[in-house]
Amino acid sequence: MTRRLPTIHGITEHDAGPYRMERMDLEFGNGERRQFQRLHSRGHGAVIVVPLLDADTVLLVREYAAGVHRYELGLVEGRIDAGEAVLDAANRELQEEAGYAARSLRALRTLTLSPRYMSHQAHVVVARDLYPRRLPGDEPEELEVVPWKLDALHELVLREDFSEGRSVAALFMTREWLRHGGT
Repeated sequence: MTRRLPTIHGITEHDAGPYRMERMDLEFGNGERRQFQRLHSRGHGAVIVVPLLDADTVLLVREYAAGVHRYELGLVEGRIDAGEAVLDAANRELQEEAGYAARSLRALRTLTLSPRYMSHQAHVVVARDLYPRRLPGDEPEELEVVPWKLDALHELVLREDFSEGRSVAALFMTREWLRHGGT
């Protein structure tokens, strides 16, 4: 069923640190009125990089995760700088966090994070044909790089120190894309 988007009668904005909080006055097609809130990122988006060391091995990084106060395994992730292209941001973050650059980069798709109330989007990029190259990053300590076999994702997703949903989704999407002839 295709529905007409609700009519926005007004938006009020509030500062929320790295986000802008909006309160939206909406009217739905059936005449119902509601107030919704959403967070808008102040940045230019983010990248999630799936670095493939070879056809069967992905590189993960272990870094401190302040939200859960522990070290977490995950994919290379980072913000896109103003004026920076998605693939350039992915290659930069790969060099800063994992100490590799990629000769081949492919944007796979864009993921949202809680789209019911956030505008944040992250671009999943598959990086292949890696070679050692490190750029200085903004991390307070060098990140541990952990190779992981794609055919062992079932073990990875059950680990306590691998819980970031975008990393889980990006790895499964990449594995399936590769299985079905991803180029």
